[in-house]
Amino acid sequence: MAVGNSSALGELPDEMFQIIKAAGSALTPRLGRIAILGRKVMETPHFLAGTSRGAVPHITQDTFARDTSIGAVYVALEDFIERAPSHVPPIYQFHPSDRSSPLRRFVALPDHTLLVLGARRTPPVAAPVANPNTHDAIAVCTAVGFKTLTADDFAEAARHLQADIVVGMADVPHGRSLGSKRIEKATDRTIQWMTEQVGTRKEDATKDAAQAKLFAPLLPVSCRNQQYYIDSLTDELVHDVAGLAIYDLSSMEDLPEALHHLPRLDLTEPKNPHEVLQRIAVGMDILTVPFVTVATDAGIALAFTFTAPTALPGTNDDHPIDALPLGTDMWLPKHAVDLSALVEGCQCYACSNHHRAYLQHLLVAKEMLGWVLLQIHNHHMVDLFFRDIRESIAGGRFDEITKHFSRVYESNMPETTGQGPRVRGYQFRSEGRGEGKKNKAPFTRLDDTKDQAVEHALPDTHASVGKSDARSHTEKPE
Repeated sequence: MAVGNSSALGELPDEMFQIIKAAGSALTPRLGRIAILGRKVMETPHFLAGTSRGAVPHITQDTFARDTSIGAVYVALEDFIERAPSHVPPIYQFHPSDRSSPLRRFVALPDHTLLVLGARRTPPVAAPVANPNTHDAIAVCTAVGFKTLTADDFAEAARHLQADIVVGMADVPHGRSLGSKRIEKATDRTIQWMTEQVGTRKEDATKDAAQAKLFAPLLPVSCRNQQYYIDSLTDELVHDVAGLAIYDLSSMEDLPEALHHLPRLDLTEPKNPHEVLQRIAVGMDILTVPFVTVATDAGIALAFTFTAPTALPGTNDDHPIDALPLGTDMWLPKHAVDLSALVEGCQCYACSNHHRAYLQHLLVAKEMLGWVLLQIHNHHMVDLFFRDIRESIAGGRFDEITKHFSRVYESNMPETTGQGPRVRGYQFRSEGRGEGKKNKAPFTRLDDTKDQAVEHALPDTHASVGKSDARSHTEKPE
């Protein structure tokens, strides 16, 4: 991640976000810079690493700081509040002695890493009911199932946890579309919740409390269909909103010019790098990339670069024959004797210190280190991907290289041939009665027929050695 060397208040820009280069339209790629006191300066477009209970899956916090270049993470409140409201969650009881962010200290996040807090994970687990949200609360998926989170509780949590950026709460029915009647209700609720959160922040301002930057969520419809809410953002809330959180690309199509200067956080869950490029092309600044951990869980080492090879054997730019894969399935037996790096020339910790044969062995042996190394490598590849994207925008070649990238690489991630690590059950929606186990048993018992066959194949302890050897060569269990 490109970072600035300065973190002194006097040397930071007055505004959190600066647009470095843009064509003037909302639907064009642009370069920017996010600067928050005490954090790395983030050059945009860039990405947020997704977390599970405050940690990037498979990576401990010491490995995070030592062996990755991740500069920003997204943390979900629903990961920590399974005991609320009957019991006060431990994270609310934690008060660092140095008055720093309780959330940052609770998850042991490095001080220089940008911390973004939202109510739900990305991607979120869809609620089991059609209308999960109420007039004053949304449904959240905790370790003990779905619960409700009120707007007041979320505003209080954001005040206490002191993240760098907070994504406001919105009436978004994840996994379902908003009907015409539902849009009006969702608009009214979101305005009310944003107004309440802004009110809480103004109370804190009088107490000289730390203030997170507030990103206003847009409903997953066009701006025209949520015009009343858009008017609130450009009028009553204009001085309190520092950015926008986008849940659907349709919101970008008619984004009013009055909101163009705000940074845009993409929460549309792109499934591959092609969809990442699609979102950057319409002006997204910060993106969540859930497919990175999905690839790691599947045992896939990402192998794409934005500056893709200029030509492939037997191809031309208009009619490619064999497109390059976006990643390599490390479960394949052919890697068992391959001493090369996961990606030739890669300088990540995994590729610099280990080879494919070792990684394939770790996966087959179900050793956790295999997924740790894959996660380090995959985040490094995505970091380089965004670096090259920023360079292409600066050089005016983004559209040209994007078209070439789409011709050279396959459209989807490769299929995995192995079984991933044990899934985290609280991140999956229950399917009800008759639901199969999500994790296969690592060990199984032989059935009775095979047990008997093995017993019959055992040598007779009273027979002579010669007879025993003869029997072992002539009689085989069926």
